[in-house]
Amino acid sequence: MTDRETSGRGERVADWLDGRLGIHSLGRKYLRKVFPDHWSFLLGEICLYSFVVLVLTGVYLTLFFHPSMNEVTYHGSYVPLNGVRMSEAYASTLHISFDVRGGLLIRQLHHWAALVFVAGMLTHMMRHFFTGSFRRPREVNWLFGWLLLFLGLFEGLFGYSLPDDLLSGTGLRFVNGALLSVPIVGTYLSMFLFGGEFPGHDIVARFYSLHILLIPGVMAALVVAHLILVVHHKHTQFAGPGRTERNVIGTPFMPVYLAKAGGFFFLVFGALTLIAAVATVNPVWVYGPFRPDQVSTGAQPDWYLGFAEGLVRVMPGWEITLWGHTLVLGVLIPIVVFPLLLVFIGVYPFLEARVTGDKGEHHLLDRPRNRPVRTAIGAAWISLYLILLAGGGNDIVATRLHLSVNTVTWTVRVAVFLLPAVVFVVTRRVCLGLQLRDRELVLHGRETGLIKRLPHGEYVEVHQPLDQAELHTLTAHRRQGELVEHRRQPELVEHESQS
Repeated sequence: MTDRETSGRGERVADWLDGRLGIHSLGRKYLRKVFPDHWSFLLGEICLYSFVVLVLTGVYLTLFFHPSMNEVTYHGSYVPLNGVRMSEAYASTLHISFDVRGGLLIRQLHHWAALVFVAGMLTHMMRHFFTGSFRRPREVNWLFGWLLLFLGLFEGLFGYSLPDDLLSGTGLRFVNGALLSVPIVGTYLSMFLFGGEFPGHDIVARFYSLHILLIPGVMAALVVAHLILVVHHKHTQFAGPGRTERNVIGTPFMPVYLAKAGGFFFLVFGALTLIAAVATVNPVWVYGPFRPDQVSTGAQPDWYLGFAEGLVRVMPGWEITLWGHTLVLGVLIPIVVFPLLLVFIGVYPFLEARVTGDKGEHHLLDRPRNRPVRTAIGAAWISLYLILLAGGGNDIVATRLHLSVNTVTWTVRVAVFLLPAVVFVVTRRVCLGLQLRDRELVLHGRETGLIKRLPHGEYVEVHQPLDQAELHTLTAHRRQGELVEHRRQPELVEHESQS
């Protein structure tokens, strides 16, 4: 068969498919889509590739894990636990770790990928927050990303609880206490979740179904919707020469970006595998099987839920009785504040648009220093998150620093109210100072360190003028409305570049 006949048949097949599926038209439109070049855009790819690793390793682990709380006697490779009664879930976890070829590596790879996935989502959202890429028309896509973060927290909790070891059981005891603190219906919620009195016999099977079916399915759908909206709205980009609200400057998806993305996927996969091979995470054989009459010491959840633990640990043990019902405020208030901290992130785009009156479309990113109030709010939120994370490990902090637990707890209690306010004020002032520095650079250029004597005897420093690209970057923005009004001094107002 000649090349001509082969190409003719191939063309006919391609024409047939294109006439019914529109493949050629879609490919011509989207395969040449332009992606901006900036390192911060890799954060989103880290999230996506970590999610892929989670799916691949999760499928492997489901082949060997038994989500049952039926008791068995362990007889396996881990000698210290031989003859110990434990659930099938815990026994199968030990089997994966010590008897399945490569099982421990896959377990650790799955756990590390989950940690990196949540960290990547949080960092990715903070990048969008500080640069203002959540503004119109991307508010819905921001909500999709926020839902992925919210679901990722609970997906991690469910997966963390599946081995039925003493550490995860201590975490479930915390969940049970939070449910019981809900007024009136708390007992019913606990009985419904655990299938009876804590710990019940169904919780592992229920969490398993949620962990491998429902939540991953919803998250996969949100990822697809998120990417579709990214393609539809086009990428945002930082201001620079030739970049406007109506164009995107970068490299095409096919073949340049696709090659880079493929290489970066294997880089992320390899880095996660290396971490999993050399750094132990969640050694369940050390904790032993869960028993309701025992509590693990030094028990902290994974970092992304540490701030929720911190809310409970630093909250005073207040209780009040109303109409015959006891309200455990020491637990009830934290479980109300916990979602509010996350909801604030989700609704912020709408809050900012309403307060500032900004209804226009935005495709160019802000430099954080040019939006001092938003930047200060984000920094204050992060400081609150970090101080509560420290509160979640107050016993560990006290042990490592040789302090009293009460001292650490009271320090965190004070810092919860004081630190975010201080960080807000300092961050805002730093941003305003950086704006003044940019203005000086635009007006006078960059300092060279050379001193020149003028004819009349005055000594001045020689400044090197900025090139047009730097001038454009420093001046190509307009002063937008702020959530907090302040006196607008003439020297702080920047104008659009006329270049």
